[in-house]
Amino acid sequence: MSRRSSTASAVALAALTALALSACGTTSVEASGEGESGAPVSQSCENDKTTTSTDAVTLTDDLDRTVKLDKPAERVAVLEWQQTEDLLSLCVTPVAVADADGYSTWDTAEELPEGVADVGTRQEPNLDAIFAEDPDLVIVEVSSPDDEIVSQLEEYDVPVLATVGADAADPIQKMKDTFSLIADATGRSERADVVLDEFDTALADAKDAVADADLETTDFVYFDGWVQGGNVAIRPFGQGSLFGELGEQLGLTNVWSGDVDPAYGLGQTDVEGLVEVGDAMMFYTGTDDPESDSVVDLLADNQIWTSLPAVERGDTYAFPAGIWTFGGPRSAEQAIDAYVELLTA
Repeated sequence: MSRRSSTASAVALAALTALALSACGTTSVEASGEGESGAPVSQSCENDKTTTSTDAVTLTDDLDRTVKLDKPAERVAVLEWQQTEDLLSLCVTPVAVADADGYSTWDTAEELPEGVADVGTRQEPNLDAIFAEDPDLVIVEVSSPDDEIVSQLEEYDVPVLATVGADAADPIQKMKDTFSLIADATGRSERADVVLDEFDTALADAKDAVADADLETTDFVYFDGWVQGGNVAIRPFGQGSLFGELGEQLGLTNVWSGDVDPAYGLGQTDVEGLVEVGDAMMFYTGTDDPESDSVVDLLADNQIWTSLPAVERGDTYAFPAGIWTFGGPRSAEQAIDAYVELLTA
């Protein structure tokens, strides 16, 4: 399943602040196109000049587990796309990832270099394939404190860093905390500061641009969806969703008032439910789902859809393809850019 699983979306876990004990020994990430493990780094890191800590690390992960490393991790296996993106933004190329093809379709914020081992699906990774790559850390996203994947991975006697994907209480800060936790584990806190500063600057600049746009309405709803058995399922991004909060930070008003889950801020409805958003603008995911027909294309002849105020006046906007709605700082920057471009065109 390509999109975020409904099981993960329904889980509420409080975000825990990562604690790191990293000291002053550093090495430099060169602009040679290779990371310290010898793997190529992402294109955005070719001119990176930040340093990498070389000292032992002690972390508290999102399950309140203590994770100790004799030195920052270099050979990292990662089983979820947000954390894959985060590693690449930190100029660390993973040795193994889950569903590499899916990542390249849904998350274009950071390009995955060639040669990274694909170790199965995110829901059912191949554990033997993971450890065949000799990782010194495995990063996994969990949906509950008793998620079996952690105990299964621990049987291989390699440190496991458990992360929780979202927290609707503060989705932007949770996204940042996950990024910083991974940075601490890999000794890349200096690089993380650069990326997060760039995100904050992009958000502030975009807020000014939207304020200057003199919009007729600031009401909006962002959604994605899929088609199953000819039926359209629509998933609004309500209060507590990352993309909903980004829109609100830009000065917009997220008008989805239906029930949402406490982790990802996601709702569920059908086309009739969109009547409740009134005159709001509508934004939606522009990535072509290989497992589903296009929701918007299918609704083109639907009378309820075509009578919605936003559709009648042409205020429905597809985001560019490949912006991962559950990503890290770089995906969030892509979303910010998309909002501004569509609102100020």
